[in-house]
Amino acid sequence: MPPRPLRESIRDAVLDAWSILMPVECAGCGRPDRALCAACHRALAPVATPRSLPDGTRLITVLRYQGVVREVVLAFKEHERVDVAMALAIALRAAVRAALAEADATTEVTWVPSSRRAYRRRGYDPVRMLLRRSGMRPARVLRPPVGAARQKTLHVEERERNAAGRFRARQRLEGRRFVLVDDVVTTGSTLADAARAIRDAGGEVVAAAALAYTPRLLRHSGDWSVASRDFAIGEG
Repeated sequence: MPPRPLRESIRDAVLDAWSILMPVECAGCGRPDRALCAACHRALAPVATPRSLPDGTRLITVLRYQGVVREVVLAFKEHERVDVAMALAIALRAAVRAALAEADATTEVTWVPSSRRAYRRRGYDPVRMLLRRSGMRPARVLRPPVGAARQKTLHVEERERNAAGRFRARQRLEGRRFVLVDDVVTTGSTLADAARAIRDAGGEVVAAAALAYTPRLLRHSGDWSVASRDFAIGEG
């Protein structure tokens, strides 16, 4: 493999050539000629931070959902910017690896699936795409949620009621252990309900992992704010 400076030079040359053929702008700041500029790429550097869901499940997050992170995630989820998927996948992989650190070798990785409506709108499931781009092959355990309002339109208390009972397991899960993965955590209600569905089917959720958390609503481990307003986050 070439030394790192040479690899970076080759990468930059390829990106320069590609930008002529397919002009793009940075998903984080709007600068031309890069899907993600160097400064915004640095803003996605993961820092694994332990937290907990309202039900006590251990949660690892690696980014704060604000500024550049928010812009890039929204570009990926709402504006078909799959060209930033790999950068997000690297950050999510760090969260999953940290969540797996205290698990045994039999623990599987699974994800919170998008609703069918969200999948039709995007043409892809964001979390599954990021996991696969990171080299993981997550287990398909949960059915897509149906029959509920989009979480991003709801306040905190409404999110909790809306998420309750949305998820069901595809099959019985006795003897299987999981790390459950989502992209952005706001109140934790979606992750908690997905974990409940796995446990109802006989499985065990040893930990959860998420790409980012909303700092106004999740201040630190175990401190779930009751703020009445939300950030706009793409469903699923």
